[in-house]
Amino acid sequence: MGRKVNPIAIRMGINKTWESVWYANKKAYPKMLAQDLLIEKKVVEAMKDAGIGSVNINRTVNKTEVLVYVARPGVAIGRGGEGIDLLQKELKKVLKQEVELKVREVKKADLSARIVARTIADGIERRQPSKLLVESAKEKIMMSGAKGLRIWVSGRINNASQARTVKATAGSVPAQTLRADVDYANEVAKTMDAGLMGIKVWIYKGEKNDIDREE
Repeated sequence: MGRKVNPIAIRMGINKTWESVWYANKKAYPKMLAQDLLIEKKVVEAMKDAGIGSVNINRTVNKTEVLVYVARPGVAIGRGGEGIDLLQKELKKVLKQEVELKVREVKKADLSARIVARTIADGIERRQPSKLLVESAKEKIMMSGAKGLRIWVSGRINNASQARTVKATAGSVPAQTLRADVDYANEVAKTMDAGLMGIKVWIYKGEKNDIDREE
């Protein structure tokens, strides 16, 4: 049986950093962690069509900053900033403190594993052929300058009676090299007739020994 390690977790402090940055004692930690999960859930629900790359949460004593990286900022912000204002008010009610919500654009959406995985999942939910979606994503990723990729789609492909996995690879993805900048994400597609299908995406962007605070 394979021992699989999350490619992002293993590179923490080398070329990856935490999406939530704050400190809490043992008593407050569970509550704040639950709040982080709720913030991400609400942001994902509100900005689903904007193509979310990551949700970063930075906390100070009296204020929480939520930084959302999206592929389509105009969709996330809404007409006249209405979408942002409504979500910010909702988060203030949940956290009962000042919340500052910011939206940033992902410069290269095709190099974000989470955006790619979600795009494939949305296509599967719209009954598009999974093999075609994977090949299209593979082509776009490599054209955007990636050094390598790996895409897995698992489940009842084409409504088959037995689950299987469709795999696509290009270039190399060095899983053991810690200085390798590997972006990873997994998403779930919920289909009406074939149940749940899992999508995993690895994107290798080259070697990197420092942490970028801003994308």
